[in-house]
Amino acid sequence: MESVVALFSEPAQAKSALQTLEARGFNRDNLGFSINDPVAENDIAQDTGISPEQGAPAGVSGVLRGTGIGILAGLAIALPVWFLIWVFPETRIYSMGGAYTALFGVLGGGGMGGIFGALAGTDHGDYVKLLRQFGIPAADAEAYDAGIRSGHVLVVARSERGSKSDEALNILKRSGAVDLSQVRGSGALASQRGTH
Repeated sequence: MESVVALFSEPAQAKSALQTLEARGFNRDNLGFSINDPVAENDIAQDTGISPEQGAPAGVSGVLRGTGIGILAGLAIALPVWFLIWVFPETRIYSMGGAYTALFGVLGGGGMGGIFGALAGTDHGDYVKLLRQFGIPAADAEAYDAGIRSGHVLVVARSERGSKSDEALNILKRSGAVDLSQVRGSGALASQRGTH
């Protein structure tokens, strides 16, 4: 199955593109969009009957990133306390308490960071991972993700046949897909095909 993706600067353009694609015979199940604005997302979904893309789950990467940040935060808080205990001779009797503070700071920070990392990855998911599954090159997938985060609307059209993909690409371009260089600074038109 081939996927065609495009970025639009305005929700109205994306809605028009989705309606045009559906009018040209694309099944609603093979169309999708994504936007960070929940009100605009709801409006587009209600007006077109097309479900928004949710991105791929963040998975282990979100947990590991959160755990790492939590461990660093725990160390940043606990190690200065432990260091101060060692610097002042009168407080050396509390050195084991300082060691336990550092240990529990690392464990607590890592645990809480892992929990929050897991929860943070479930809102909209990982669009880079989703677009990579659609066959979009990594650099372009990251640019599309940056576009979504900066307020653009991502539109996805999937097709079994190559000719329908070409038609979708032309419709998206005519509907006002923005230049991807506006998002990342290169110069490619912000609509392209990928195979998955």
